[in-house]
Amino acid sequence: MLTVQNLRKQFNSEAGPVTAVSDISFEVPEGVFAAIVGKSGSGKSTLLALLGALDKPSSGTIQVGGQAITALSDRDLIAYRRDRIGFVFQAYNLVPNLTALENVMLPMEFARVEAKTRRARAIGLLAQVGLTEAEHDRKPSRLSGGQQQRVAIARALANRPKLILADEPTGNLDAATGKVIVNLLHSLAREHKTTIIAVTHDLEIARQTDLTFKIADGKLVGKEHNHHPAGAGTSTTTGISATNEVAVAAVPARQSSRL
Repeated sequence: MLTVQNLRKQFNSEAGPVTAVSDISFEVPEGVFAAIVGKSGSGKSTLLALLGALDKPSSGTIQVGGQAITALSDRDLIAYRRDRIGFVFQAYNLVPNLTALENVMLPMEFARVEAKTRRARAIGLLAQVGLTEAEHDRKPSRLSGGQQQRVAIARALANRPKLILADEPTGNLDAATGKVIVNLLHSLAREHKTTIIAVTHDLEIARQTDLTFKIADGKLVGKEHNHHPAGAGTSTTTGISATNEVAVAAVPARQSSRL
């Protein structure tokens, strides 16, 4: 469960204070795949950085799995980012001189997971995201964009995080491959009971998630519950209340498909 309460981030500039995130509150249960959409400068990237403990809020609280990360020390935040959060990037950010298998094993090495367990878990995750055994030993330069993003997703799951944050996860992929990656994230969120939050500019991709938050001028201004019965997508749009509070119920996710 991700719980955000009255979150605010303010920066100082020559022209005066700038509020990038303004009094945002919402909840996303475990096993739910959500999207945050908004124009450039709307505050969505700042919000993602706050959720990932890459920046600290001016006020407000963030809880992940019942743990208040806004109350953690700098040292504890390092452990939190390592053990409780997985990151998926638009450019994949795989280590170029490591194989797919080694890339997935790397965060477990930092977490001091024993070698035998690292390898077994990495093999299982790569199989789960759809890579063949032959592809496990390939370096990123020998993998397609879709395959590299699959490796990045497996790596994000390596330490069994409570929360995965994805920054434009389909931004470098063609439309068809992007839909496959979204379906995969759907399936993994449910299977691993992990909350996944993706920032995207693509409204069509956002509608394929379980729910979509819209942000403008640092405030939540709308939400969509995206239902996908029998593989067909429909959505219900509502406004955000004055306090910006959102309570979200999990909805069935679609099954993943392979490239």
